[in-house]
Amino acid sequence: MDFDLNYIISISIDIGILLLVFIIVAPLGRKAISSIMDQVAKKQNLKEGRKKTLEKLLQNIFTYALLVFFTLTLLDMFISITPLLAGVGILGLAIGFGAQGLVTDIVTGFFILIEKQIDVDDYVTAGGENGIVEELGLRTTQIRGFDGTLHFVPNRNIQNVNNHTRGNMRALVDIGISYDENIDEVIDVLQKACDPFKDDERVKEGPDVVGVQSFGSSDVVLRIIAQTEKMEQFGVEREIRKACKEALDQAGIEIPYPHQVYIEKKENA
Repeated sequence: MDFDLNYIISISIDIGILLLVFIIVAPLGRKAISSIMDQVAKKQNLKEGRKKTLEKLLQNIFTYALLVFFTLTLLDMFISITPLLAGVGILGLAIGFGAQGLVTDIVTGFFILIEKQIDVDDYVTAGGENGIVEELGLRTTQIRGFDGTLHFVPNRNIQNVNNHTRGNMRALVDIGISYDENIDEVIDVLQKACDPFKDDERVKEGPDVVGVQSFGSSDVVLRIIAQTEKMEQFGVEREIRKACKEALDQAGIEIPYPHQVYIEKKENA
């Protein structure tokens, strides 16, 4: 094949058009998927997290398919890809033995998606990581830790999934009081401090002082429990602790802290 100037110009134009089409089609395709998923979510009453999960997954599949099409079209400009496609079966078999982890990632991700174990925006513990799911992909699941770190967890590492956002969440607060205090009186003070939270739209049930939880080395631990909307339990816990501390201070009830007693022994001269 003679690579004259006309051929170089022609192939450059073809490549430019291909790139232009790719640049235009890629974002348009993702927007179309997003629009379609909005309509499907309304018709099927899908939750927002489920909609985001399916939307991101379909966008990933679309991007991969577009890249494969782009690559094959580009190769076809230089060489005939018919013999190459004929050898895909043998090549795929060889790659399959060397990429078993990748296949496991995809299969595991597929079943996680079908069984609805995880959705975007869920608070989960999976693959040894803890945080909010940002994306469930074909190969990896992206989990944002509470310190801001984004963890890319291969799907094959997700053996067990603890989903903390299915149903109402539990806000749990433990308050330690001195052994010298009257427990019934303290429970009454704490319950009055918790009662205003019953009208909080984030709280679905409680909060209630359930009683003595344990005996510490220097305190009696009382437990308060409430049911909240998902991901609201942490904020509710902080506000309950603040309200309880202020109520105990106002009632003159001390929250104990560890004391150390030093005994000095003097020997007789």
